[in-house]
Amino acid sequence: MTAPNLATLWGETIVDELAASGLDAVCVAPGSRSTPLTVAFADHPDVRVFSHLDERSAAFFALGRSRKTGEPTALVCTSGTAAANFHPAVIEADRSRVPLVVLTADRPAELRDSGANQTVDQTKLYGDAVRSYRCLPEPAAEDRRLRSLRTTVCRALATSTGTPPGPVHLNVPVAKPLEPTDTPDGVGSIPESFAASDSLGVTGRDGPFVATSQGQLRLSDRELARVASEIDDADRGLIVAGPSNRPTPAREALATLAGATGFPVLADPLSGVRFGDHVSDVTVCGGYDSYLDAAGDWPDPDAVIRFGASPTSKTLRRYLRDADARQFVVDPAGAWREAAFTATDLVTADPTGFAGGLAARVAADDGTETDWTKRFARAERSYWDLVGPELDGTLFEGSVAGRVVEALPDPATLYVSNSMPVRDVDRFGRPRTADLSILGNRGASGIDGITSSALGAASGTDDPLVLLLGDLAYYHDMNGLLAVARCAVDATVVLVNNDGGGIFHKLPIESFDPPFTDQFKTPHGLDFESTGDLYDVGFERVADGDALVDAVSSSVGSAGTQVIEVTTDAAESHRHRERLHERVCEAF
Repeated sequence: MTAPNLATLWGETIVDELAASGLDAVCVAPGSRSTPLTVAFADHPDVRVFSHLDERSAAFFALGRSRKTGEPTALVCTSGTAAANFHPAVIEADRSRVPLVVLTADRPAELRDSGANQTVDQTKLYGDAVRSYRCLPEPAAEDRRLRSLRTTVCRALATSTGTPPGPVHLNVPVAKPLEPTDTPDGVGSIPESFAASDSLGVTGRDGPFVATSQGQLRLSDRELARVASEIDDADRGLIVAGPSNRPTPAREALATLAGATGFPVLADPLSGVRFGDHVSDVTVCGGYDSYLDAAGDWPDPDAVIRFGASPTSKTLRRYLRDADARQFVVDPAGAWREAAFTATDLVTADPTGFAGGLAARVAADDGTETDWTKRFARAERSYWDLVGPELDGTLFEGSVAGRVVEALPDPATLYVSNSMPVRDVDRFGRPRTADLSILGNRGASGIDGITSSALGAASGTDDPLVLLLGDLAYYHDMNGLLAVARCAVDATVVLVNNDGGGIFHKLPIESFDPPFTDQFKTPHGLDFESTGDLYDVGFERVADGDALVDAVSSSVGSAGTQVIEVTTDAAESHRHRERLHERVCEAF
């Protein structure tokens, strides 16, 4: 360490320890009080720095990158309201179990409650939305304090990837001078003897200062045998795969369990299980959001194994709510993620290990599908035979989602916005054998930061990335497009423009106008074409489904970022969904 002052020493030590512990990326928003951290990150050869002009975009970019990679990304901001702008992404990271390391610079303790400029109370700013909070000690040339600092940083990073993963918050108070300037005799100076010492706090260790070994919860053989007995006795079993923060690792295990039990898999598009090679080997269902409404004469399942968060599909949630069945909710943290409160068993175990262990103890009769599973397989075939021509023909918001999923290359990542896009992908995104990763911010289900999240995910993969979102979400995070140039990322953006909040057409308030149009649908009348010039991205409007597929295929196969706008009528799209749903129900 050759730090010229205490603030620089603190910044370098924090960054050195984070990098030694495996952190490889940080999102930085400009500010003065965070100078020691920003300079240290900018100078570190092993950490990639993504520079953002505003804190909200920075936080959602970090969220998207961490969601895609499964590894924590750091965030840095100055003191004051800058830290408050991280809060929406921190909430989403908490609810969707995405690791983040939030570093908020702060004024020294003596300036609190003093009227000092840009000084707010940052103590536990994010409340219970973080896995851990620590206010770091103020800088001092003391070996023990440096060892404490390194230990705290290591522990925080490990906590972010624990069970469950999520955000951690380190508040970092520092005093001037903040820049790496020499202060041999002034405030913030480092004694010459300390700077030249070979103390453990100064040098750190080869690797992390504290190496954390994290285990995974597994059921005892006795408990696993008990669950297996219940499952083995079931004639009508289901596997329900809800949204997952780490979809890919569990995909193979859930497919193995489906093969062993013979149960159909009702796979949320965000589960990581709806797409992949296993689709050709087991019954993976994607049309249940519509045809389960027509399943009044079907018997209830008698056993349900549920993985991930609560499904996107309201139809599926109601079906499970009303089922007279043994329902096992599997969660590695032992959290309750079933808002109907009808599940009967909570299994606190690692989903991958549990699925694999259970698969080894149960087996479908003769390795053949039961009549129950054949019923779901027939329903899937019939559903897509009926819906498929509609997706290829009429242009409505559901067909946009369905055709985008169909047009994705193999492999690819699709980031999908909340409100109607994720619901349309749920209902019209047909299972495929392609290696597709479908991501979304379903923890708190906001529309803020969607563009930034998608571009963050793009920074964490070499696969093509497509973003599907509505016009309000696009407007809400237009400044996130700055990351295209500043962070050197590419994406294909499919913008569904229905001039307002189309999802409100699904609600009873639609019948009350006023205030429906002005206060709920809120048409904006904006022409988004100028955003192409403003953010130096391509912009194209398409008028039909075939042109959409061609534009998406062209964009993912070329360099740069392109925005592809599809103009729709929200009310007519909703009516078309209703008519199509009625046809499905009648056919079934």
